[in-house]
Amino acid sequence: MGSSSTAAGSNTPTASSAFVPAATHTPITPRGGDAEAHARAMAKLMADVEAYCQELRPIEELCYLERRFNPDIAKLAQKHGILGIPVPVELGGRGADSLTYARALARINREGTGVRTFFSGQTSIGQYPIMKYGTDDQKKRYLPKSCKGECTLAFGLTEPDAGSNPLEGTTTYRRDGDRFLLNGVKYLISNGSIADAVIVFAFPEGVTGPQRRMSAFIVDTAGDTFEKEALHAKPGMYTADTAMFQMTDHPVRGDNLLGPEGEGFRIAMHTLVSGRLSVASGCLGSIEDCLVECLTYARERHQHGKPIGKHQLVQDHIAKIEILRAASDALIERAAWAKQASDERPGDKAALAEADFRVAEAKYYASNAAWEAADHAVQVFGGRGWSELYRPMRHLQDVRVCRIYEGTDEIMKMKIASRLLGKEYEAF
Repeated sequence: MGSSSTAAGSNTPTASSAFVPAATHTPITPRGGDAEAHARAMAKLMADVEAYCQELRPIEELCYLERRFNPDIAKLAQKHGILGIPVPVELGGRGADSLTYARALARINREGTGVRTFFSGQTSIGQYPIMKYGTDDQKKRYLPKSCKGECTLAFGLTEPDAGSNPLEGTTTYRRDGDRFLLNGVKYLISNGSIADAVIVFAFPEGVTGPQRRMSAFIVDTAGDTFEKEALHAKPGMYTADTAMFQMTDHPVRGDNLLGPEGEGFRIAMHTLVSGRLSVASGCLGSIEDCLVECLTYARERHQHGKPIGKHQLVQDHIAKIEILRAASDALIERAAWAKQASDERPGDKAALAEADFRVAEAKYYASNAAWEAADHAVQVFGGRGWSELYRPMRHLQDVRVCRIYEGTDEIMKMKIASRLLGKEYEAF
């Protein structure tokens, strides 16, 4: 809703506030690029993202309240040309730097965590590993199609009994002539039932010991050997697709092995750096939206003969939300710079380790900050806050998963602490 004082249905997403998130951030010019041309391209991209969000909001509002999947998340992204935001222009994307992509995701997530989750699945953990580890042929076959809306992507790492430790996964593959056959179940996969192709991680069938090394595959989902099911028993993110799928001797062409055989774990961990930055950025968007909604509501809602914004305890909530926003913003910007530096220096282990560390900090802080900010916003709204008709409650429901997927709070804290203490202090 545009104004916090009205229920769902308004089609104007901006609030009557001077607060303009991320208005002063300058894009990171890629190494060797034209700064002015890149800045113009990024300004056009952010304008397209804004137009997308404006058009999507009334549709998303209705879908959320009806607790149903929203196909227009992808359809309108295709219309506005934002399905491949960081993908190189020559492969059909918009060529965004890491910071601009983070800002785009923050703006998108103001429309809901479910909306941003689609983009994370499509781009941050879908297109990204193909961009970084794919062959030229794989890039040409999948990236332009995915940017044009002809191929929805997903990332298949999590299994029913393998979450924070993917090395306990049981999905397997075996060679069969010039193809691979995959067997196994993947669980809680964003975009899982709508994906045309999934980045799947599997172990060689019948192999144990040190030779049991994970490999990554680009798996086309067509065919009756790939069975998928949407999962609806979730508190929030109703408009996003969350699914499980099962592969039974599912054929994968030989040239869809992603990266070298046995290097799947490294590819997965590198990809999750990208995914975690997208989650952190999305959480910033949730905080921004909670702040905008609270500023408007605090001006418009009157109790005890004056706007509630004049009550000091309401101001306390608003001040805390702003501090959470500003701190998240700063950590995400630092993480985006580190990730950009790592992306521009492939093979530089020190740069990747720094990006991993900074992104873990941002992801941990922002996901907890979003939960806290949404709770403050619900309190500002009072009785109305305890209703999905108003945006704060939706954010409260949606952001809780951000402390779990792409790396739990506990995993993030261990990564941060072991980086400070030294590698010999890693828990595993």
